[in-house]
Amino acid sequence: MTVNLLGIDFEDWYHPELIQKSLTSEKKIPSVINGLDKILNLLEKHETLATFFVVGELLEHKPDLIDKIISSGHEIGFHTMTHKKLDSMNPDEFFNELETFSNLTNHKSKGFRAPTFSLNYSSSWAIDILKKHGYLYDSSIVPAKTSMYGFSNAEIKPFKISGNSLEHDDPNGTLLEFPLLTTTFFGKKIPAGGGFYLRTLPLSLIKNAIRKNESKNIPSTFYVHSWELTPEFMPKISLSYKDNFITYYNIKKTYNKLDDLLTNFKFTSFEHFLSNK
Repeated sequence: MTVNLLGIDFEDWYHPELIQKSLTSEKKIPSVINGLDKILNLLEKHETLATFFVVGELLEHKPDLIDKIISSGHEIGFHTMTHKKLDSMNPDEFFNELETFSNLTNHKSKGFRAPTFSLNYSSSWAIDILKKHGYLYDSSIVPAKTSMYGFSNAEIKPFKISGNSLEHDDPNGTLLEFPLLTTTFFGKKIPAGGGFYLRTLPLSLIKNAIRKNESKNIPSTFYVHSWELTPEFMPKISLSYKDNFITYYNIKKTYNKLDDLLTNFKFTSFEHFLSNK
């Protein structure tokens, strides 16, 4: 049986890009972190390991999050310190954030996911910085083009990336890339690896995409935001119609949809997958 990859993008209510741009005077007091036990219980129910790509400032706010995640057998990954997009940072800023995160996690993190999948050719300098810090893999490439991110021609199976090659395997690449799951919908290639697409697409379409990968012995990389699994801790912020739809649509169905996927497919953390290759 093909084993798939599950990443939990562990963020709080004020971290999503579409909310950040609309915040005014709201105090950024974390609340979604209070849903960690609910997420851990779901994973335990299915005997599933996951990689928690954590926004570092949440670990500063509540240091025991690290122990709770790791003691449950899961992995800690880096998701920047404040969920700032890579292409709005400079190399020195990213280096300093990575140093801070490494110290917070006692250098346990070996994987990275860029906020809003913002690893692109203007921010590919991050790859060498990650490698110098002992990182082994990235999971920031979406092999489908959207208005916010993605590469239409990127590989769909794990491949080695470098600063000059984010779409195709580079034999001399410095990090292993785990691209997100995609599918075809009405003849168009679209993301299917979680988040908004998990909430919006028919579950049968996502299942078929996973099965198609499994038939080719390709692991499907899937993600879900912590706030999507714990909507009871996610305040409703006033957004434009489009941003409101992308952020909140079907959010109360996310937990049950993931529960269904974990019942029907085998998932594990990136760390566990790599250790069993």
